[in-house]
Amino acid sequence: MLAFLGGLAGWSLLKAAHFHSAPGWVLITFGFIAVEASWLTTIAFGLRLDEKWDAQFNPGIEEAKRTRSGWPAVLTVIFSLVFGAGVMMTFLAISFEQFFISQIYEAKKLSQ
Repeated sequence: MLAFLGGLAGWSLLKAAHFHSAPGWVLITFGFIAVEASWLTTIAFGLRLDEKWDAQFNPGIEEAKRTRSGWPAVLTVIFSLVFGAGVMMTFLAISFEQFFISQIYEAKKLSQ
């Protein structure tokens, strides 16, 4: 939770500094890692067999109340995979774009 809040603070720093803030990039990277880790955890839990889930989280449960995940778990895994990949690609695209823009800016400063 702290890393996610740091990511939000990093985003506000980056917006205020027009994407030229090193602490903002560090903080937003921590937030990005926290969000991606939550999606990976969702995928790992969603792909776990119901028997393994019950053995770990519901030991000694009676047969009638066993977990039957079904389509909601499958759809949640699909959503987490697609949305997590989209966020990761967006983050990487913006990061590389800003890096190359900063390199062009520095090269222009050197050439003058």
